[in-house]
Amino acid sequence: MTQSRKWQTYPQAPADFLGKKSGLERLLGQLLYNRGFKTAEEIENFLRADEKPLHDPFIFQDMGKAVEVIIKHIKAGKKIFIYGDYDADGITSSVLLYDLFSIFKTDPGVYMPDRVSEGYGLNKGAVDKMVEEGASLIITVDTGIRNKEEVDYARKQGTEVIVTDHHTPPEKKEDLPDCLIVDPVLKREEYPCKKLAGVGVAYKLAQALVSESTLEENKKKILQERLLDLVAIGTVADCVELTGENRILVKRGLKVLNHTGRVGLQELINSTGLKDKIDSWNIGFQIAPRINASSRMDHAARAFYLLISRDRSEAKEKAGDLNEKNSSRQRETEKALAEALEQAGEEKSEIIITVSKNKNPWPEGIIGLVAGRLNSLYYRPALAITRSGGELKGSGRSIEEFNLVKALEETKDLLSNYGGHPAACGFSLEEKNLDKFFKKIRDYAHQKLRKTELLPKIKIDAELDMKEIDGDLFNSLEKLAPFGEGNPKPVFLSRGAQIRDMIRMGKKGEHIKFRFNGIWGIFFGQSENCSHFKIGDKADIVYYLDMNNFNGKSEVQLKIIDIS
Repeated sequence: MTQSRKWQTYPQAPADFLGKKSGLERLLGQLLYNRGFKTAEEIENFLRADEKPLHDPFIFQDMGKAVEVIIKHIKAGKKIFIYGDYDADGITSSVLLYDLFSIFKTDPGVYMPDRVSEGYGLNKGAVDKMVEEGASLIITVDTGIRNKEEVDYARKQGTEVIVTDHHTPPEKKEDLPDCLIVDPVLKREEYPCKKLAGVGVAYKLAQALVSESTLEENKKKILQERLLDLVAIGTVADCVELTGENRILVKRGLKVLNHTGRVGLQELINSTGLKDKIDSWNIGFQIAPRINASSRMDHAARAFYLLISRDRSEAKEKAGDLNEKNSSRQRETEKALAEALEQAGEEKSEIIITVSKNKNPWPEGIIGLVAGRLNSLYYRPALAITRSGGELKGSGRSIEEFNLVKALEETKDLLSNYGGHPAACGFSLEEKNLDKFFKKIRDYAHQKLRKTELLPKIKIDAELDMKEIDGDLFNSLEKLAPFGEGNPKPVFLSRGAQIRDMIRMGKKGEHIKFRFNGIWGIFFGQSENCSHFKIGDKADIVYYLDMNNFNGKSEVQLKIIDIS
C-alpha cells in the first residue's frame, strides 16, 4: 500500500522556544508550538486550564438585560419556553436550561423542531404552538440568529424572545432579530471566547442567572458545576475548538461526566459498553452519535427525555432505543455514501456536489454525515443534497481554505433558507433552482480554490523512534488532553519500522494488526489495502498513541492512520 494522503511534518520549533528542555519536555514543547502557542504565558494558560477562572458572562452586552427579563418572568410565574436545535449541541443546551429552570421552581416548556418537517431554526408554526401553551418568553438555544422574521412574529403576539446562539449572524445589522441576543460571534461583542458551542453560550446564561440568584455561594458553585457534564458533551459534539474557555469547560466537564448523577446519561453511557474513563474521543464517537441519532432517525425529543429521565428502567429502555437508532443510522449512512461516491467519482470541480435519486431519497438526518465523509475522502468542500417534502435539503462540510457560509451568501437568491459555520452548513432550495445553484457555487469554488492543492493531508507533529514509545510518553501526552478541534491528538511518524507479526481482525477480517518490535499497531478497515505486506518488511507509519486496556492489563498501542 502506498501512502493515501500527503504527509506534512510541522517545522522544527525554534531553539529559543524549546530552550534547554530535553526528552519528553522537548517533545511537548514541539507539540505546543505546532498548536500555535508562542509564549510562556500562552503555554501556562493552556496546560493549567482547569485552574483558570471562567470569563464573566456579563461581558456579553445583552446578558444583564437577559437575566433581568428571565427573573421578571420567573417571579411573575409566567411560562418560559426553551427552543432548541435538534443536534447534540442543541439538545444538551435545552437539557441544561430545563434543569436550571426546574431547580428555580419554574415549569419550563421545551420545543425542538422536527428535522425533516420543520428544519433548522425558529419557525412560525412552532411559535404558534408555544404561544398556545402560554409562552410568555421564548429562549432559543443553539439557533435563532438568522430568524428576524420569526422573532418579529412572536413579539407581535406579545411573547418576548431572547436569542442565544453561536452561529454566524447575518452580515447586515438590520437583518439581526429585534430582541436581546447573546452570541459571541456578533461584531459588537468583546467576549474573549468567540468559539463557544451553543451549549457553552447557554451555560454562560445559566452562570449569569445563578450568580444573580439568592442561593448561598457554595450552592451556586455546586449548581454551576453540575451542569458541566452537558457542556462537555455538547461542546465536543459540535466540533468547536477545544482551546481557551472551551478547553476549561470540557476539562472540568469531563470530571463531572465521569461521575454524573444523571440517570439518563448513566444509561446512555452504559449502552455504549464504555467501562473505562470517559474522554473527549468517547464523547465524539460513542456518546454524541447516539444523541444525534434521535433527530437523524426520529425526533430530538427522544434524546431530550432520556437525558432528563430520573427513572432507571425508563432510562434504560430509552437508551436502548437510541442505541438501535444509531445502528440504523450507520446502515443508512453507508448505503447513501455508496451512491454519493459513484457521483463524486465523476466530479471534476473544486467542490463535490451529490444529490439523492428521485425514487430513493436519502434520509435528511444523514446528509451531513455523507458530506463529512466525502469532504474527508477528497479534501474538497462537499455538499450532499436530498429530496424531502417537495423541496431539496442540503448539508455541507468544508476544508480550512473554503468558507461555506460565504459561499451560500453568494447563492442566497436561489436558497429558501441557509445557515451554519465556515466549516459546516445547512440549506434548502426549490428544484427549479438546482441547476443555477450548481453553476453559481461551482464558479465561486473555482474562483476561491483554483490555486489550492486539493489533496488530503495528514499533519505530522514529530518523528519518533519506536524505542521512544512507552507508558511515560503516553502519560506525558495526556497533559495536552482533552483532544479535539483546534487541539488534535498528536500524530507521529516512524520510518523503517520492521513488521514482526501480522493478524487480521474483525468479522470479515477487514482490520489488520501489526507488531513492530514490542508494540502493536492496529489499522482499521485497511486489511485488503495492506495485503502485500509480509513479516520482515519495513514500513513508514503515521499514527497516534492509544492505551489498550484488556483483562486488567494496560499497554500502549498505535492507532495507524497511514502506512507505506
